[in-house]
Amino acid sequence: MNAHSSGAGGNAELREFLRSRRARITPAEAGLSPQSGARRVPGLRREEVAQLAGVSVDYYIRLERGRDVNVSDSVLDALARALRLNDTERGHLYAVARPVRAPRRPIPPQRVRPGVHRVLEALHDTPAVVIGRRLDVLAGNRMADALFPDFGALPHRERNYARYVFLEEGARELYADWEAAGRATVASLHLYAGRFPHDPLLAELTDELARLDSDFRRWWEEHDVLRQAYGSKTLRHPVVGDLTLEYEALTVTDDPEQSLGLYTAEPGSPSERGLRLLAEWAAAPSGGAVRTAPSRTDAASVDG
Repeated sequence: MNAHSSGAGGNAELREFLRSRRARITPAEAGLSPQSGARRVPGLRREEVAQLAGVSVDYYIRLERGRDVNVSDSVLDALARALRLNDTERGHLYAVARPVRAPRRPIPPQRVRPGVHRVLEALHDTPAVVIGRRLDVLAGNRMADALFPDFGALPHRERNYARYVFLEEGARELYADWEAAGRATVASLHLYAGRFPHDPLLAELTDELARLDSDFRRWWEEHDVLRQAYGSKTLRHPVVGDLTLEYEALTVTDDPEQSLGLYTAEPGSPSERGLRLLAEWAAAPSGGAVRTAPSRTDAASVDG
């Protein structure tokens, strides 16, 4: 399952994204008068989207089929309004409508600066990770290892958040709402795919997950996109019990494709007490130290 394809089949990501977005909206929701006769497709027809966006039906059909169309900002804005896209979806539409060319040379792999490592080491009571491209976990502290059981034991190449969510058996028991976590993970990968369509490691990752997990395969085909900047997650931790944690993702200034993810609990809550217990457990002699995942590269890989 390639994250993005072009060529004889045109811009597949743009085609499928537009189809998936118009399938979500009924004519009534779009303010259109109902038409008689059975509808062969869910949601809006192509001609209805064209009407709402103020473009010709032929133009919209060529666009949705992924043909090479020099689409303007005004048309993309009109489509975003017609399809009721949120800000993240709108940005994704712009990205997939104007895909970047394949890089001429490999991009250097991501590295975590020593200063960021020191920040991780200083956070004794707060689980913290550095997330990179395609949700690779580039580094994390002792508390992060304690919060996500067995993650630190994974081979370096497999230290990827999406692989953990879908392929680690314990992850389905760890998340109180595993489906929400899984869907958000897929949507985050799709957002990345729109910006980096020629990343061979992303294609390798999505192919593997689609082959091994039917939930991933089904949700990937829905083409949802999401930017996980913050949120709340409830975990059923095997050592300290239920934890409801707030998640914040802070962009690393010298690499916008790296984010520092922090997990905190409401002061005075049972979850805060649970985190303190987790910190004591993590500090025990059997606990782990700060760990770093070397870049997932081999001699011929391209880290985009």
